[in-house]
Amino acid sequence: MPLDEKNLLQTIKEVKEKSKKRSFVQSIELIISLRDIDPKKPEGKIQELIELPNSTGKENRVCVIASGEMALKAKKANADLVIKRTELQALAGDKKKQKELAKAYDFFIAEAPLMPLVGKILGATLGPKGKMPTPVPPPANIAEHIKKHRKMVFIRLRGQPVLQCRVGTENMEDSKIAENSQVVIRRVEGKLRRGIKNIRSIQLKTSMGSPIKMKM
Repeated sequence: MPLDEKNLLQTIKEVKEKSKKRSFVQSIELIISLRDIDPKKPEGKIQELIELPNSTGKENRVCVIASGEMALKAKKANADLVIKRTELQALAGDKKKQKELAKAYDFFIAEAPLMPLVGKILGATLGPKGKMPTPVPPPANIAEHIKKHRKMVFIRLRGQPVLQCRVGTENMEDSKIAENSQVVIRRVEGKLRRGIKNIRSIQLKTSMGSPIKMKM
């Protein structure tokens, strides 16, 4: 059963109409509830990094861990933070700084040869938060990778059979929120053994609003 775009757009419209006006621009969240999925089993361990076609209205903060030329190019490409090898080594054992780093940045990218060192030093801090860096080879176009990570969302199935992520803001065009939502829903569908039959419901909500269920 394909996703009904008309119903999706109608739900987004309803979410906006029923949302109380706030003193700030609210984000719009997508909530996918699953059925017949055991998060403890391998097929229930869903953890996905998804690049969206449009910004979510909040630009992700990206940290790049690199050396030499890639570090220089990352700075030139306006990475929010660039950590070089010596700076990475200085973080070893400093749990407070590691936690601050994990909290301050949404996504991490690492030069592939540095990944073993990254895993050794930051693995215990970034791993549980689903923030282990995306490894990229030294010749990679780091500016392009940073640009892609600005529009990414991370979804992960934890204790409950529910996936949730931001897909836009209330002042975005409905069509762009719908495009972002479709990409997430299709990725989730592709990860499920029975596809859309494993999806119990799809809801959308503003940060402070109540969820509105989409007709499926």
